[in-house]
Amino acid sequence: MAGRYEISSHKWSLIEDIVSPPQRMGRPRRDDQQILNGIFWVLCSGAKWRDVPERYGPWTTVYDRFRHWRDDGTFDAVLERLHLQLREDGLMDLDTWMVDSTSIRATRAASGGGKKGAPANR
Repeated sequence: MAGRYEISSHKWSLIEDIVSPPQRMGRPRRDDQQILNGIFWVLCSGAKWRDVPERYGPWTTVYDRFRHWRDDGTFDAVLERLHLQLREDGLMDLDTWMVDSTSIRATRAASGGGKKGAPANR
């Protein structure tokens, strides 16, 4: 059984080939599943990267791997794979997806009106 912010073995098997490609040379990497669990811990708990528990590895490794996966599109590929899996299982219908703008609050400054009492933009 996986912990609170940890990915189960079954769910890991769905994305393992994307997140953890085979390594051909160099120093052995830390366990990618363990690092991903550390990333989930930070993102779900709202804690700082430096507060990552030691069981997930050094915080610098967790943060570096997060940045690398974010920048090289790994997270996008995982999301695409999981969307396809949900559609194949019949759990997601793309015809019902929408964004309701009434639930998103925007400030006056978002529309270019400026803040109250702020000097006018030139």
